[in-house]
Amino acid sequence: MKQKFLIVLFSTMSFVYTNAQCAMCRAVLESEEGKTAAEGINDGIVYLMAIPYILIGGLGYFIFRKYNTLKK
Repeated sequence: MKQKFLIVLFSTMSFVYTNAQCAMCRAVLESEEGKTAAEGINDGIVYLMAIPYILIGGLGYFIFRKYNTLKK
């Protein structure tokens, strides 16, 4: 049991210090003067991150609604 706990702890803690940006993206964004590309990339990341949450939330709502109507 202790070994499983240590494996789970190690695997979750190994993701704490990860950096998601590639070296080329970081170099381009840090060297730009106007910072418009950085804002565009940040907006794109938020857009790409929001879509799966909206889809899963809609699916969850549909299942919840279906489950409650069948129960009544």
